[in-house]
Amino acid sequence: MPIMARVTIVGVSGYTGQELLDRVLAHPELELYAVGSDSLAGREAVALDPRLNRNGGRRVPHFITNDAALAGEADLTFVCLSHEEAAALETPGHGVVIDLSGAHRLGDASLYERWYGFEHPRAGELGSWGYGLPEIALPEGRLIANPGCYATAALLALYPLRDAIDTGSVVVDAKSGMTGAGRTLKASSHAGFVLENVSAYKVGEHQHVPEIAQALGFAVSMTPHLLPVRRGLIATCYVRSTGVDLRALLEEHYASSRVVTVLPEGVAPELGRVQNTDAAELAVFQDRFTDRTIVVCAIDNLGKGAAGQAIQNANLLFGFSETSGLRLSGVLV
Repeated sequence: MPIMARVTIVGVSGYTGQELLDRVLAHPELELYAVGSDSLAGREAVALDPRLNRNGGRRVPHFITNDAALAGEADLTFVCLSHEEAAALETPGHGVVIDLSGAHRLGDASLYERWYGFEHPRAGELGSWGYGLPEIALPEGRLIANPGCYATAALLALYPLRDAIDTGSVVVDAKSGMTGAGRTLKASSHAGFVLENVSAYKVGEHQHVPEIAQALGFAVSMTPHLLPVRRGLIATCYVRSTGVDLRALLEEHYASSRVVTVLPEGVAPELGRVQNTDAAELAVFQDRFTDRTIVVCAIDNLGKGAAGQAIQNANLLFGFSETSGLRLSGVLV
């Protein structure tokens, strides 16, 4: 592997693309090679954000089309397109490709029509894609599907407990900021709908549910909600232990992690502490009135739930320090 990896970002103008661009520019082992955006092709970086290419920082080249970006010779390509667009792409035949959409997360192609609303155009290629959630399975191979944000939070909370809980008892109550829905304008992302409002959506049919079930080996009941905040995600998971100390399992599993923190007893995760970071907070509580255990996970949906996780996967695949370029330190107010 090269000392510096040349990076292409496809679909850079979306929220995850911008978050990735920011992390790549700050990463000591990544060199920006090409930035693709069909809407900004031919324009300078300042068309995306006037803070780019000033004050002597690392420069962002002119935007080119997504097809042109994919045709380059990058060592590492991040794909930040819609699910259906990413599914239709002819994957570059060289370098590492990390797809931040849901187009390659599910191994069973028949699930795409039901959960994503389209028939997968490259169903035969799904078996070539690995799944990159480092805390439960290290990324392997050249093609990596980056997990969904809700799936990340739920799996961080539940995967270490999967053999110690009643699998029919699991309920996940999850809430995310509005950036989780992407940058494309829709009725549910208007300020008049979001502000001073909390709403459940995709009840019983969210596309991250089969992704969670695929990793755990059993189904969960999950309901997502939209919060009137820009970013951040919190998942409250209700489970029944089969008799094992669930806190001990989580503390053991994450004992050496620099990304996931199991908080002390009595301390609850907060969006404010994980927003704008690539970290995750976990907490475990006993319900005094039932026999349930409550596991809460907080992440930033654009950080550990998207761009930060993609960088973490890239670090592991290229042999860099796992946390190189991640936002993990500091006390945010």
